[in-house]
Amino acid sequence: MLSEEQHIEQSAKKLVVLGAGESGVGAAILAKQKGYDVFVSDSGIINEEYKKQLIDISIDFEEGSHTESRILNADIIVKSPGIPQKATIVKKVREREIEVLSEIEFAARYTSAKLICITGSNGKSTTSTLTWFILNKAGLNVGLAGNIGKSFALQVANENFDYYVLEISSFMLDDMTQLKADFAVLLNITPDHLDRYDYKMENYVESKFKIIQNQQEEDFFIYDMDDEEILNGLTKYKSKATYIPFSQQRILEQGAFLDENSTINIKVTNQPTFTMSINELALQGKHNVYNNMASGIVAKVLELRNESIRESMGEYQNIAHRLEHVAQIAGINFINDSKATNVNSVWYALESMPANVVLIMGGVDKGNDYNILKDLIHSKVSAIVCIGKDNARIHEAFDDETEAIVNTNSMKEAVTLAYHLAKKGDTVLLSPACASFDLFKNYEDRGDQFKAAVREL
Repeated sequence: MLSEEQHIEQSAKKLVVLGAGESGVGAAILAKQKGYDVFVSDSGIINEEYKKQLIDISIDFEEGSHTESRILNADIIVKSPGIPQKATIVKKVREREIEVLSEIEFAARYTSAKLICITGSNGKSTTSTLTWFILNKAGLNVGLAGNIGKSFALQVANENFDYYVLEISSFMLDDMTQLKADFAVLLNITPDHLDRYDYKMENYVESKFKIIQNQQEEDFFIYDMDDEEILNGLTKYKSKATYIPFSQQRILEQGAFLDENSTINIKVTNQPTFTMSINELALQGKHNVYNNMASGIVAKVLELRNESIRESMGEYQNIAHRLEHVAQIAGINFINDSKATNVNSVWYALESMPANVVLIMGGVDKGNDYNILKDLIHSKVSAIVCIGKDNARIHEAFDDETEAIVNTNSMKEAVTLAYHLAKKGDTVLLSPACASFDLFKNYEDRGDQFKAAVREL
């Protein structure tokens, strides 16, 4: 956190925010509050709500283009995580050696709150909201931000939390150099967004391990001991923090593990052991056992009572668009998993489902390897309804694994067709494995259209 002298020294600095979404506008508001000369630039059209926020506090902005002369005259750039490093304006900024920060790193400079930073290819949102839920229910003064909810910077500007649970994507980590996580949680590493990492897995792994950079002896690194990429990464990337693993495959002296009775055990130094049957968890499925283990370790290190943790894990309701139960119509369950934008997320979704699934999938393919889904598609999926402009690779992967694969051009058409393909007792699951921006604004829009279409049946 910056001292008062550093605030005064930096107050006259020019700060440019690239991207006027949730994180960018939040960063602009915090920067204005701290005395920076702020300018916001977005190459697209700015959402009316965000535009109003900027106008209300007299922040100068532009949309539809980038004025290079103003941007390259900045002392600090806060870059939206959605803008790739290869973007022309970002390259020019780097050439000028202007300091580039993520919104998370910028906001962290202005809070003394403990930071619980959670990343992974899958399960980030669920684990982040579950961790927040457990801490909040136990009475801690805790905020939830990052890749979820209200911007971290906006909360730092307007709130006064003692803890923040931050869901952090690899894109955010790419622009972090000084941030220190008091708790760094690394859930898993599977191929995702490789188009942003020169299609090299090692580059993506390096990005994920930035979650532990700058950690000191008083901090904690919580990680999945069953994940091969994490185990390999541990030989290369080091933290000074206390390491606390979790596993479903081995018994651990310290950390979280599953015993022979399908009971989660969490052992943390000088704390009574936490135990809970996986059958009592509100979130079911193998992947959610891992998510509960990670959240539970954070809670135990913070010395929350076992009864409080157990109660929260038994009551928690999943976030919107992540295995969200929408309705049961004519005995058919409709599940919205629109947030499943990669193959591994779909694997987790199918793994937690009973058999007889009609799967709605497709969208903008990010170089997906569908092979890991073949066994689950073969054993659990009776039909696939494709939604998206190009479904050729889905057909190639699964034509021989399921009874029917059909193409549709809208969410309403996809839901109607899936309803007719399903029978009483079946599940219609929207779990796309792809990005959404061919037919939808984002994954939330895709999920909302799914729910609306279900309710019209």
